[in-house]
Amino acid sequence: MVQQVQSLLRDKAWARWTVLVLVASMMFFAYMFVDMLSPLASTLNQTLGWDQGVFGTYAAAEYILCVFGFLIFAGIILDKMGVRFTGLLSASLMVLGAAIKYIGVSEWFDANNVVWLNSWWTAMPGSAKMAAFGFMIFGCGCEMAGTTVSKILAKWFKGKEMALAMGLEMAIARIGVFAAMGLSPLISEHFAVNGVHSVVMPLLFAAALLVIGWLNFFVFTIMDTKFDKQLVAIGEATAEKDPEDEFHISDLKQIFSSKMFWIIALLCVLYYSAIFPFQRFATNYLEETLSISNADAARLFKWFPILAMVLTPFLGMFIDYKGKGASMMLIGAIIMTICHAVFAFVLPAYPSQTLALCTILVLGVSFSLVPASMWPSVPKIIDEKVLGSAYCLIFWVQNIGLCLVPLLIGKLRVATEGYLVPMIVFASFGVLAFLLSLALKVEDKRKNYGLELPNKK
Repeated sequence: MVQQVQSLLRDKAWARWTVLVLVASMMFFAYMFVDMLSPLASTLNQTLGWDQGVFGTYAAAEYILCVFGFLIFAGIILDKMGVRFTGLLSASLMVLGAAIKYIGVSEWFDANNVVWLNSWWTAMPGSAKMAAFGFMIFGCGCEMAGTTVSKILAKWFKGKEMALAMGLEMAIARIGVFAAMGLSPLISEHFAVNGVHSVVMPLLFAAALLVIGWLNFFVFTIMDTKFDKQLVAIGEATAEKDPEDEFHISDLKQIFSSKMFWIIALLCVLYYSAIFPFQRFATNYLEETLSISNADAARLFKWFPILAMVLTPFLGMFIDYKGKGASMMLIGAIIMTICHAVFAFVLPAYPSQTLALCTILVLGVSFSLVPASMWPSVPKIIDEKVLGSAYCLIFWVQNIGLCLVPLLIGKLRVATEGYLVPMIVFASFGVLAFLLSLALKVEDKRKNYGLELPNKK
């Protein structure tokens, strides 16, 4: 029997790369949906009365439930129930949340607005409350999916091209940002009525793609079921988990007691808090700073993920064969700090689209260096049995920043009537991320976790 399954599915290049495409496509559609409204801030204000403060609150809603403990629960589900169940659950939550968000901004909801939604917290329009509620549910699914995909790739690319696979997954996902920034204004303009651009049709388009992502993940579950049967057949796994291998809540103590884990988690929250919230406001920032139209600003910023998309797979391959993961995080933090300093001080003084584009592209380099090296580092410091919980805990800490920072930036934007202070805040996050990456490199050298060593065996 062992002889019959000597060649596992993950040993076949076509199988493991097919898995990558299936799960990465789901994240591509998810990232696309996240930013579908980001280029339409001005249109949302015009059609639904969402000012920058409301938009910031809406953007923060994606992470609220995750911040209040959902991701910890999700990590336990992932380690207890496995990647197939958790993946389908996360995809289903994304589709449900997308449907609710679509209803919130639809003409139907506007015409049949529930009175009580406007009777409390009057600064937040009823449409924004409904959209934010849907975004909360979507966010739970999206963040759960992100951790699930990381564990899937760690499983299917174990001892192989793991960093390359994770790099490619992130690159494919980020094409979603590029697609959203490019397609959203075009779809919005194409379906304009009486000169007023649509916010409904871009969301409907992205929601339909999420359904395709759900179907792709279902196909993955079929392949993963066969793979697990092979592992059982050769004795690498058992049909029933050994009690010693089974996940227990008490196992979480090895995560909480790990100094390296907390350094990576804090580095993650600081880094991503300077990237994703900036993404939400970038189009409006460019529109005001460069005195260009909303559509031109969106077309300019859509190039942000391009270098990240191109470089991340190559950086992943470099880490697989050469290592230097901790050093890459350090360099990425430095680049990010410089870019936000340019946005804060240089671009307002010299408003040039060329300078803006160059800075956006260089920021994309940072966006490839840090994630490409950070996520493959986690399996080196955390036991596989609690890897799902570890990823979820990192995402949880990250989500605290991603929830609070858009709120902060929205309030600062209104209070200061400009983007100087928000950009200084983003640059400050970069400085702190640099200090943490330096501490990570020192601790790795002292304890020999192997973050600077290659993944390929």
